[in-house]
Amino acid sequence: MELAHSLLLNEDALAQITEAKRPVFIFEWLRFLDKVLAAANRVDVKEMQKKLVEQLTGLISSALGPPTRKLLAKNLAALYSIGDTFTVFQTLDKCNEIIKSKDDTPAYLPTKLAAVACVGAFYEKMGRMLGSSFPDTFNNLLKALKSAESQGRGEILLSLQKVLRGLGGAAASCHRDIYKNARSLLTDRSMAVRCAVAKCLLELQNEAVFMWTTELENVATLCFKALEGSNYGVRVAVAKLLGTVMATALMPKQAAVMRQNVKRATLEEVLELMATGFLRGGSGFLKSGGEMLKGGGSVSREVRVGVTQAYVVFVTTLGGQWLERNFATFLSHVLDLVSHPRATQTHVEAVYSRRCVSFMLRATLGGLLGEKAQIAAGKDICQAISKQMRAVEAVVNDISGESKAGASDVSASQHVMVCALKELGSLVQSLSATASPLIQEPSVGLLETVTSVLLHPSMAARLAAAWCLRCVAVALPYQLTPLLDRCSERINNLKTSPEAVSGYSFAMAALLGGVHQSPLGIPHSKGKLVVSIAEDLLRTAAQNSRLSLQRTQAGWLLLGALMALGPSLVRYHLPKMLLLWRNVFPRSQKELEAEKARGDSFTWQVTLEGRAGALCAMRSFVAHCPELLTEDVIRRLMSPIECAMTMMSHVPAIIKVHGAHLKASAAMVRLRLYDILALLPPKTYEGSFNALLRELVAEFTLTDNSANTTASLLRSLCHYDDSVLMGSWLQETDHKSIEDQLQPNSASGSGALEHDPSSIYLRVPSGEAIPGPLPLGVSVIDASVALFGVVFPHVSFKHRLQMLDHFAECVKQAKGVRQQAVQLNIFTAVLSALKGLAENKSTLGPEEVRKSALALVMGALDNPNPILRCAAGEALGRMAQVVGEATFIARMAQTSFDKLKSARDVVSRTGHSLALGCLHRYVGGIGSGQHLKTSVSILLALAQDGSSHEVQTWALHSLALIVDSSGPMYRGYVEPTLSLVLTLLLTVPPSHTEVHQCLGRCLGALITTVGPELQGNGATISTIRSSCLVGCALMQDHSDSLVQAAAISCLQQLHMFAPRHVNLSSLVPCLCVHLCSSHLLLRRAAVACLRQLAQREAAEVCEYAMSLAKRAGDGKDAAVNLNITETGLEGVLFGMLDRETDRKLCSDIHDTLGHMLSSLAVEKLSHWLKLCKDVLAATTDVGGAVVFEVEIDEEGSEKKDEMDDDTMFTGLGEDDKSKPSVAPRWVTRVFAADCLCRIILQCENDKAHFDLAAARSAKAKNPKGDLLVLHLSDLIRMAFMAATDHSNQLRMAGLQALEDIIKKFASVPEPEFPGHVILEQYQANVGAALRPAFSPDTPSDITAKACQVCSTWIGSGVVSDLNDLRRVHNLLVSSLDKVQAGKGSSSQLYSESATTMEKLAVLKAWAEVYVVSMKIKREAESKPAKPVRSAEDEEDEEDLGSGVLPPDSLITLVQPELLSLSRLWLAMLQDYALLTLPAEFSSQLPPEGGAFYTPETIDTARLHYRSSWAPVLHAVALWLSSTGFGAGEEKDEVPSVPSKVPALPSGASFSSKTFEESVEDRMHLMLGVSIEFLCFPRPEEPIEHVMSCLQALFTLLESPCAQTHIAHDQLLAVELLNVLHRLLLTRDPPAVQLWVTAVVQEVIRAAMDHLQQQRTSRVKEEEDENNPQSILGEGGDTGELVPGKSLVFAAMELLVFILVRHLPHLNTRVKESPSHAPLRPQKLPEESARLVANTVSILVELPSLCSPAGSMTILPTVLFLITGVVRETAVRTADNAVPVPVSAALQGIKTILTSPLVRMDSMQTEWTGLVRSSLASVLEHSQPDESRPDMDDVSMLTAIALFLLSASNELVGVTVLQKGCMGRFRNALNSIDPWVQARCYQLLLSVFQHTSRALSTPYIHALAPLIVEKLKAVERSRPGTAAELQAVQEGIRVLENLVGMGEEQNRVQLLALLVSTLVSYLLDDNVISSAPQVSKGLHDFALQNLMRIGPLYPAAFKMVVGAVPELKIRLESAVRANQASSRAKAAARLAQPTVQTAPTIKLKTSFF
Repeated sequence: MELAHSLLLNEDALAQITEAKRPVFIFEWLRFLDKVLAAANRVDVKEMQKKLVEQLTGLISSALGPPTRKLLAKNLAALYSIGDTFTVFQTLDKCNEIIKSKDDTPAYLPTKLAAVACVGAFYEKMGRMLGSSFPDTFNNLLKALKSAESQGRGEILLSLQKVLRGLGGAAASCHRDIYKNARSLLTDRSMAVRCAVAKCLLELQNEAVFMWTTELENVATLCFKALEGSNYGVRVAVAKLLGTVMATALMPKQAAVMRQNVKRATLEEVLELMATGFLRGGSGFLKSGGEMLKGGGSVSREVRVGVTQAYVVFVTTLGGQWLERNFATFLSHVLDLVSHPRATQTHVEAVYSRRCVSFMLRATLGGLLGEKAQIAAGKDICQAISKQMRAVEAVVNDISGESKAGASDVSASQHVMVCALKELGSLVQSLSATASPLIQEPSVGLLETVTSVLLHPSMAARLAAAWCLRCVAVALPYQLTPLLDRCSERINNLKTSPEAVSGYSFAMAALLGGVHQSPLGIPHSKGKLVVSIAEDLLRTAAQNSRLSLQRTQAGWLLLGALMALGPSLVRYHLPKMLLLWRNVFPRSQKELEAEKARGDSFTWQVTLEGRAGALCAMRSFVAHCPELLTEDVIRRLMSPIECAMTMMSHVPAIIKVHGAHLKASAAMVRLRLYDILALLPPKTYEGSFNALLRELVAEFTLTDNSANTTASLLRSLCHYDDSVLMGSWLQETDHKSIEDQLQPNSASGSGALEHDPSSIYLRVPSGEAIPGPLPLGVSVIDASVALFGVVFPHVSFKHRLQMLDHFAECVKQAKGVRQQAVQLNIFTAVLSALKGLAENKSTLGPEEVRKSALALVMGALDNPNPILRCAAGEALGRMAQVVGEATFIARMAQTSFDKLKSARDVVSRTGHSLALGCLHRYVGGIGSGQHLKTSVSILLALAQDGSSHEVQTWALHSLALIVDSSGPMYRGYVEPTLSLVLTLLLTVPPSHTEVHQCLGRCLGALITTVGPELQGNGATISTIRSSCLVGCALMQDHSDSLVQAAAISCLQQLHMFAPRHVNLSSLVPCLCVHLCSSHLLLRRAAVACLRQLAQREAAEVCEYAMSLAKRAGDGKDAAVNLNITETGLEGVLFGMLDRETDRKLCSDIHDTLGHMLSSLAVEKLSHWLKLCKDVLAATTDVGGAVVFEVEIDEEGSEKKDEMDDDTMFTGLGEDDKSKPSVAPRWVTRVFAADCLCRIILQCENDKAHFDLAAARSAKAKNPKGDLLVLHLSDLIRMAFMAATDHSNQLRMAGLQALEDIIKKFASVPEPEFPGHVILEQYQANVGAALRPAFSPDTPSDITAKACQVCSTWIGSGVVSDLNDLRRVHNLLVSSLDKVQAGKGSSSQLYSESATTMEKLAVLKAWAEVYVVSMKIKREAESKPAKPVRSAEDEEDEEDLGSGVLPPDSLITLVQPELLSLSRLWLAMLQDYALLTLPAEFSSQLPPEGGAFYTPETIDTARLHYRSSWAPVLHAVALWLSSTGFGAGEEKDEVPSVPSKVPALPSGASFSSKTFEESVEDRMHLMLGVSIEFLCFPRPEEPIEHVMSCLQALFTLLESPCAQTHIAHDQLLAVELLNVLHRLLLTRDPPAVQLWVTAVVQEVIRAAMDHLQQQRTSRVKEEEDENNPQSILGEGGDTGELVPGKSLVFAAMELLVFILVRHLPHLNTRVKESPSHAPLRPQKLPEESARLVANTVSILVELPSLCSPAGSMTILPTVLFLITGVVRETAVRTADNAVPVPVSAALQGIKTILTSPLVRMDSMQTEWTGLVRSSLASVLEHSQPDESRPDMDDVSMLTAIALFLLSASNELVGVTVLQKGCMGRFRNALNSIDPWVQARCYQLLLSVFQHTSRALSTPYIHALAPLIVEKLKAVERSRPGTAAELQAVQEGIRVLENLVGMGEEQNRVQLLALLVSTLVSYLLDDNVISSAPQVSKGLHDFALQNLMRIGPLYPAAFKMVVGAVPELKIRLESAVRANQASSRAKAAARLAQPTVQTAPTIKLKTSFF
């Protein structure tokens, strides 16, 4: 293709390639040209135009395929409209010549069609520019139309449509001709032609006024006729035509009305016309009256479905506002339709009509109206219902004789009721909580109206009313309990009315079925209520024969519904249920026999119904409570079930005796029996298999059934992918609910509640709005087939063979239609059985079973019914899967190969080609690899068979299956398959959509096969890739939406494998256009593709979408009908969420928006926030209906004349989906609120988003930049709007957003008012958002969430004024009163677990507030807490600057409630502790439940406790520790404690326990809860819980009581440490580790204090013994520490773990490992440094817990670790600060060296060795080393000095160490760093001054000379910096001290050294003024020192000064100068002494 990259076609290249590739080459050139022409320069085009026109017109006659023709025409038209137009007429004439040509041969057809396409394109593009040539063109086309065959007719009509579109009103003269010609073709036998006519007429009606005035009736009749025998495509097209014409007739286009004075049709006339189609079909009014009276023939279903769609188009075209105004009329009209006798001739027809009417209502009312208008519509529906009900009551109460007519009215009214109630239910359910005004408004009386229908004589109406109530209860859960109560009360009051018993029991059952959808549930007592009512009904059934049947049915229905409440409730009633079930059936065989003889037909009916009901309740039990199915329960269920099986065999005899009306009841019993057996394990009824199978087989082979009923399961058993062959893809359209009626199997789509009342309480199947069980006849067969599949795998091979042979016999016996039915059922059963075998992994059986099965299947592969062929193929594949033997598979494949080679008929070719595909599908590529080549070659040949499109479809479908299943093995066949796919795409006429769909499947499968290889650049891969892209382009241009959807999914695959090669700039606009498509599958594909694109390239996607919108706005692509506004693609997607109901589609939209948000929200913050705000701001009060852009002007008009015809309003002709959107619905608003939270989360990474000052300065620098904090008021407003909405889900989302905002912004300061935060100004908003959540009628989950927000707000420290805080605080106080009311509180609406949730949330909130208030209090008292308290509790609530609140303020809010709170908290912890017990201790739980949970709701309660115990634990710990474990609490007994809080450690129980016992109990509770949790925190537990738990432990252990407790019980302490160690292994955050060390420290302290007490008491006892302490402490005399018992060992284990985790090099193994590269010690992060420091300081305390022997056991380790820490962490810092770990380690060394334990004589030698080796290792570490340039020498020297000073005795005289130490000091003195020198002088001074002269003398001798030398040298290089000056000063101090230490006789020499050095520092008079500051400092320092030394040693000083005259001179001059200056500055001098005598450097911690 690259060769063709000029405008002109590269003819040389074309000539060189093979014939086969030419069409593709030409197509690619045309595609290229199409892109280039749009962007080309006019001048260039004009230069080439002549040649281009020649090339293009030349192509017309070269037999092009349909897509190429279309593109060619488009290009020619574009070329003329860009370039010169003067040759256009020649071209047009040429085309017309070709069209006129008489050549009718098939070979000439493509040329003709190309010419037709060109003509259409010219007119469409240039319209009136072509002037007057159009009549000629029209005549030509119409003539051609008459003689053309179907493909030609279709294309000519589409061209006519384009010509009409181009010419507009100008072509008026030809309109009639076109109408006449096209009219007759509406009933053409080709469906494609019918579609084309419909489209053509749709275009025509835009201008041809007569179509919707004089010809209106004829158009309608035509449309009805066109719908007869139509397919889906025709129905959609014709419905669009009919609906649009009718809408235009009602509200004509302005332009047309103006031109001719037109009589407008009235709404009644239009609706009447449409109704004719619905009720009478295409027959029209022309048939003779007699036939009409006879009610001849019912309407064809296709017509009814088509007209239904037309109604929807009609309303949609008129728009939402019209519907809002005329809803009452429309409603009464459609309800009349369904009450018309013609619509309800048979029961199934009635159901179908109801479905149609429901569809009309749902599609218009549900989609077009906003929430407010929907509520108004709901009121209209209520009125319609009550009007009907009044009429019915009149008839029922009318006893006189006119009831005959009335009876038919009643039966008609039931259908009206069903439709109205169903729509009302759907409406309320979709509105959810926003429907509350509708329910609460007394004038509407919705609930009264609906409940009144429960007494309707017809069961269908009663069920519909019950369903409607269920919808109300699900939408508004607070209605659930009152409704249940009301119904139960009515049932008891109206026991004598059969309707009431039936109706109210339906309602109760429906409500119970809805409970699982309302998360808060119902009170447990309601279960007991239902059981008592049901029992009562069953007991009294026999008392009154008029009511027996209803009472029996009602009783069992209620019990079945009760089971739906789930195991936690049913558990209590199970024994009673088992008893009831046992009593319904006879106990023994004898009773069964006796029963047969008794009874009449009525008692039998009641008996059968009762047994069916009992089985149904059992089934419900098994389905909803699988946890309760123990072996024992199953055994007890089996006896009634077995009895029922036995009874089945007696029933036929009973029916013979008592009459056929028992058949239905008997069938119901069978249905229930099959249903429950299918749910039980087959092993339980093995004994009854034979009898059961006989029943089942008889059931589905229709043995005793004269009707030809077929099962409905076949489609679902076949593979989903085969839908293209069976046409079941209609399940995936917007019209699914009505299109179902047209499926071929019996009763398809005729589901209705009255077929099986039990479905009212079962779970609704996913994807359905309302359950629709099929009629009983079908359901029984379905159930028998399903059970057959379950049982078959467990049956012996002998019986399998018998059954298969019997099946073959049945098929043979039956004839005609019956044979089809029997065969369909048998295949459904066989498939079900094979599926069962595959799932059970069992085999089919020996050879004869296989043979029989194979014969059965092969016979059906040639069946004319495509569904049977599909099933046979599927069965063949499944058989191969189950048998799994290569030879068997080969035999099957060979049979099909042979058949395909010889067969010529379509049926067997399609069947066997599918067989091949299915074989590969189920055996996979490996199993069927050897047949691959043959299969592919045969299928490729079949796919080219142009004579039968059906064969092509099936062959291509099978090919796609093979490609899919073969995977990489197919790689060799990719090229031939691809070229075939392209050829077919280019040649198969577009009307054969199935072929194109299968081609799409093949292409998709091929792309997957090549996979990631597609990224490559090799020649073959490039060819494959470009072929795939061409294939996608061909399919994208196809007119059928399914093919377009396939194209999109292929492009999506390509994008996944080779993203660079998919051109987004063309793909994204195409997807955006499809978002408005009227086809669900296409919208789904487009969104799924966008979702994938948005994951990688969200920004590009949004940009391309916006550019498309701009193009459309500029009017370049006026054809594109988009609704992308400035909100971009995101806005469109949000809008779609309001319209779409398809789950998959909505979840994909959510994902797409999520991906876009996460990659774009931060950059385009305002845009996204505005999006969310616009959605959230649309509350229900705004905008009822859709506001149409086009205001339709009623009375005619002023501006009409100035307007050009083309720009006339086209408001009505638009695509129906382009309607403006409704105000966002609540679901979308909830999603927007979630998006808000996600945006806040996204901004977390950049701190500037949460800092107002930074944000303002950033905004000033870059006005485009956008930061979250600037939008705070919007955020608060959005959260507020959401939190105060009607919708509960939205309130939850709003509160969540509010909490997030508070957490993120609480600490953001307000730059203009220092000391305040920016959230303060929003106090009122927060308070107002929270208040409604605490109102009494708010659901518990919202109140619970609001409590959480309250505690966050109070704890965030935003509000500093107590009075302001009180507002929110009072909300919590009021909730606390609720909690204290105890359990039996007022009338309950929700389940007990909801109350639990609410109470626990309140307690948790209080706990959080108390924790924060205590924290503030502590900070205010700010005693410098233990070192670890300085840990900022990051994970804790926000950090509060202390000083924001006066110290005790928050505490004053909590204080009044503390007493009651502490008790409630303790009670809650006690509950939690019990609930966390493992299951085997469940017997220990208190039978009456806990303080806050009831035993029935224990499982749900656990979850609530789990989320709230941690803060409570922390709060209790704080309370216990601050009150000394509640000492003195018992004195002030508070009566307000909950009345029913059992076993509280308070109140009455308290007095009986001593204080010590209560401390022990509380300690056990607290430690038990903590240790249980910390043992294995679940991964999903938030880290905050771990933090709270550790903080609680720490707080607890701070109190003395707790310390003594844990110290007394050493094993407890050991266990605690072990658990903490384990926690460290699993949880990483440093904050957790810091808290762990804090807890360990407390434990160790407690142990130490305890040991100290023991020691002192021991000392007192044993004064006379000399060494009493030796045996106290761990390790005793031997020094052995036992792991598991030793506290020290446990602590060591944990501490070593922390050290090694942060300093891996401490571990010797790391060093020795070969992979280890010696790393330089790194500076630890601050948290780790603190952690290591804490660890070291705990480590140091451990030896003091041991006996001397014990301490010697651990000291080597401890010292090794500490010296290691010094080595690893001693790293120089810029400010010379000592790192925290180092100072802790040095402190530790000192502690150990000076500890009293080591002074024991017994340990002396060991101890000496230890000290020496420790020092040796320090020396080794401190050796100068170039690998560690940044080592901190000072710390090392300090360590050495510590050893020398603290352990002098052990070190004296060890020369090796002495030399090492001196070396280190010497190095330091020679260091270039003045800081090191200064510290070295300081340390040496302390060594020199050491009391033990033995230690200090060698050092003085070795190092003093060096010091003097260093100080002498200063004269030559005076200090330049303060640090250097300081070093000199420190050195002089050492020298002075040496002088002081020297003996008298040596003092003169020493003094001489000192004085001469000092004098040498003095400056001359003349230099001093100009000397630098530091130099002057040295001068002053020397002078001062000299003046101080003089008086100290006067004699020696004189001698020294006298001996050297120049010293004296310098000294005197300096003194004089000093005096002079000091006089001048006397005052200043007095105030400020010159010299600091103390050393200026202070260590953070003084070690000495």
